[in-house]
Amino acid sequence: MVSGPLVAVDVGNARIKLGLFDRDDAAAIPEPLGVLPLLGDAPALEQIVPWLAATSKHPAREQACRRWIIASVNRPATSRLIEWLRDHRPADRITLLACGDLPLEVRLSRPDMVGIDRLVDAVAVNRLRRPGSAAVIVDVGTAITIDLVSPDGAFLGGAILPGLGMAARALHEFTDLLPLVNVCDLTSPPPAIGTATVPAIESGLFWGTVGAIRELIERMHQGAISQPSPPADVFLTGGAGAAVAELLGPDARYVPHLTLAGIALAAGLEPTDVGTP
Repeated sequence: MVSGPLVAVDVGNARIKLGLFDRDDAAAIPEPLGVLPLLGDAPALEQIVPWLAATSKHPAREQACRRWIIASVNRPATSRLIEWLRDHRPADRITLLACGDLPLEVRLSRPDMVGIDRLVDAVAVNRLRRPGSAAVIVDVGTAITIDLVSPDGAFLGGAILPGLGMAARALHEFTDLLPLVNVCDLTSPPPAIGTATVPAIESGLFWGTVGAIRELIERMHQGAISQPSPPADVFLTGGAGAAVAELLGPDARYVPHLTLAGIALAAGLEPTDVGTP
């Protein structure tokens, strides 16, 4: 078990998301004191300095040695971040997570080939799902991942499909007349019947995604859980996760910082023993 503070870092394909963890109240999973999203291919890493100062519970300790625990699916972005940290915070400790570092059984032939973000999500979900229940994890990001955790807590694999933004770009780039539609920030479901081209694209992408997620949740539960069991718990995270969660029924729950919590748990950070007094 480790004491904080630490910074959990989720390096994705479209952004770097940082979460600062320190002492927290008892909870199923640790909650970050603050979150910093850095967007784009070349994010402004200098924003980290004022964010750490503003977010820390102990501003006087902001320059103290910190632990950085990184889960990455984007190697170039991770290299830039590590180089920046070594230049600006040379005393800090940096750990790049691999599948073997996680408190998680992965029942696949090549666990090392699974995206680390999917695995740390499962680490967090094992603290949230009902005992004896399977869980489906839906991460609505640049790509959408839908993964199954068994009733005994093992990661069983899942499915990957294009995210809303990626699908919208494909419609635009591979057709002559369809415009590029920004669907990444949808906060509520669009009407099913689009009365013009743009709302028709919004409807097709959003409801097509919801339909795919519903179908995969049902098929994963039926195909992988042999003995009778309650319906799988469903957890969503990622940009459009909140909008989708409310359409999936009472067993679906949106957890905005699921990946960061999983990274913190992988570092040994327990929700009831986080940080120092």
